[in-house]
Amino acid sequence: MIFKGSQDKNQQDNNSEPLELVINATGVGIWDWQVQTGELTFNERWAEIIGYSVNELQPIQFDTWSTNLHPDDLIKAKNLLAQHFKEELELYQVEARMMHKSGHYVWVQASGKVVERDDVGNPIRMIGTHLDITERKNNEERMIVASQLLNESQQVGKLGGWKLDLKTGDLFWTDETYRIHDTSPEEFNPTVDAGVGYFLPESKDIISTALDKAVNNGIGYDLELETYTTKGKKIDIRTTCTVTLEAGIPIRLAGIFQDISEQKANQRKLEKSNLDLADANTALKLSAHYDQLTGLPNRNLLADRIEQAVTKSTRNEKFVAIAFIDLDGFKEVNDSHGHDVGDELLKKVANQLKHALREGDTLSRFGGDEFVAVIDDLSDPSECNEVLSRMLESVSVTLRVNKKLLKITASIGVTFYPLDNASPDQLLRHADQAMYIAKQKGKNRSYTFDIEKDEAVKHRNVELKRIAQALKDDEFLLYYQPKVDLRTNELVGVEALIRWNHPERGILAPALFLPAVEHDLLDIEIGRWVIKTALQQSHHWQLLGANIPISVNISPLHLQHAAFVSDLKEMIDQYPDFKAESLDFEILESSALKDIELVSSVMNACSQLGVSFSIDDFGTGYSSLTYLKRLPAKYLKIDQSFIKDMLMDTDDKAIIQGIIELAKVFNLKVIAEGVETPQHGALLLSLGSYIAQGYGIAKPMPASDILIWLVKWKQSPCLVDGRI
Repeated sequence: MIFKGSQDKNQQDNNSEPLELVINATGVGIWDWQVQTGELTFNERWAEIIGYSVNELQPIQFDTWSTNLHPDDLIKAKNLLAQHFKEELELYQVEARMMHKSGHYVWVQASGKVVERDDVGNPIRMIGTHLDITERKNNEERMIVASQLLNESQQVGKLGGWKLDLKTGDLFWTDETYRIHDTSPEEFNPTVDAGVGYFLPESKDIISTALDKAVNNGIGYDLELETYTTKGKKIDIRTTCTVTLEAGIPIRLAGIFQDISEQKANQRKLEKSNLDLADANTALKLSAHYDQLTGLPNRNLLADRIEQAVTKSTRNEKFVAIAFIDLDGFKEVNDSHGHDVGDELLKKVANQLKHALREGDTLSRFGGDEFVAVIDDLSDPSECNEVLSRMLESVSVTLRVNKKLLKITASIGVTFYPLDNASPDQLLRHADQAMYIAKQKGKNRSYTFDIEKDEAVKHRNVELKRIAQALKDDEFLLYYQPKVDLRTNELVGVEALIRWNHPERGILAPALFLPAVEHDLLDIEIGRWVIKTALQQSHHWQLLGANIPISVNISPLHLQHAAFVSDLKEMIDQYPDFKAESLDFEILESSALKDIELVSSVMNACSQLGVSFSIDDFGTGYSSLTYLKRLPAKYLKIDQSFIKDMLMDTDDKAIIQGIIELAKVFNLKVIAEGVETPQHGALLLSLGSYIAQGYGIAKPMPASDILIWLVKWKQSPCLVDGRI
């Protein structure tokens, strides 16, 4: 040890060397203070603590040392020292901050004792130690701050903590756990029995069982229960438990205790609202889709059932019969006996017809005394003959209505899809035409629509043959319309749109030829061509260094075809460099809901192949939130009819806002189509919709023009600074 004013080194006692080693090893600073002269001696460690060497601090007096103390600590140190001098304290001990040579403060624990006094008791000599406790004080401060932050965070989140020592039975609650229970540590001593006792009966059984499993089997829990506070207020809480094991035996339980009353109240309100909404939807559905008199599907639901049957027929290669039924002699009954009797007769006839059909067939009241039956899953049209006979017999029996015996018959016209390869509306018209021929031939009979004699059918067949030839002759081509991110003006993809390069009529838009192939297998062939062409174009752009995702419109018939996924996989396998989500399928909102189970499974299978999905024309259909949740789509495309008038129509703007918020809930991206002006772009940005397409950005163009357009777009994007 080196002390200022110490004896010559040769005179030091050799026995002090071991002590010096111990002191140096502990890192303790040693000081020796001549109180009456103020002279202070110290070792090297004492100086090092505040950043000096011994020589730098010589000579030093007590007053000089005291000026190095932090002002806030000096008074405390002097007071404690005075008390020790007066022998009120046996030992002088203080934690104080001392100024370091570099200008910052270090924490020092100073301890000392008077070892020599004069005759009247005044201190002469005092010795002591300095210990650097800076790290400890910093850790304590961090713990205090962390504890404060934790306490404040728990208070904000209404989330407390608890810990149970299974060896001692001691239960610890954090401050927030006390607050949740409307109490404090001074008012309430938490125990397991006391805590469990406040739970409502059903919740008490649950928590008791859970605690028993935790204590005896080491099984944790996460529960939502109902309890009372110590003041009698009923609250909803979430409580969890994790188990600490020692040698496989539970020794400690710990978890959270959270007040979730507000969330549960909102949840109950939402559940009630959902129930009310479900009831309202049920009533609305009944009024919108079912006939009030007979309870049968009405025209709206009939159209949907026919379309489903046609799609199913194409997929399964089966036949569908559309039977149009008109009652013979009903007008006379109505005129003779009144409308009340007529209505009762209609209900009885509806019931008779319904029982004549097979399970799974659809009977609809078309209007007045007209009914339509959809008879599907036929391996051959002749299978329908027995059903038609049963329907005729069921109507022709004598029926008792309001104590009156009434007898009528029916005339039925029928057509078969796909022999009659028409749209659902046309199928109904053809069945209606056949029904009138049945009446002309004597009533109480059925008649099958004569396809060969119908000029409209002939014309459509000619049109289908020409389109099929166009596909064979490679007369179709794809145009591409860019989609951009309005925030960055980056091209995020293009939509592929089919065109017919007709030899005589020039470039034809899809509206001029696609309706003709609806519900025909040719629709699937065209869909395959579009996907194949889009994949070829994507590959070509990749070779040129441009990765441009392409979206393709998929018809409901094609999407639900049995070979859709296998065909797609075969096409993608031809391109080893195919990148996930470089191909996107756009499907109509309404079509996605025709067969939600099938569509969802197809979408999931395509996702496994790296293909994403967009729900097109969103907002024009009738999807429920449940259906939307089940469809694994990535994008929602807002129909351009809303975008077009959003600047002037507040309702359209509100619908767009609603779709954007809905998309956020389901983690979907929104695409706005029909963006024509900078004002549209600016408003969409302000609403939080960023991806857009429309004539204000670019019209559909041949593939060869896309890269040229992209260069010009990067040089002068049109929707950023208001230029179009």
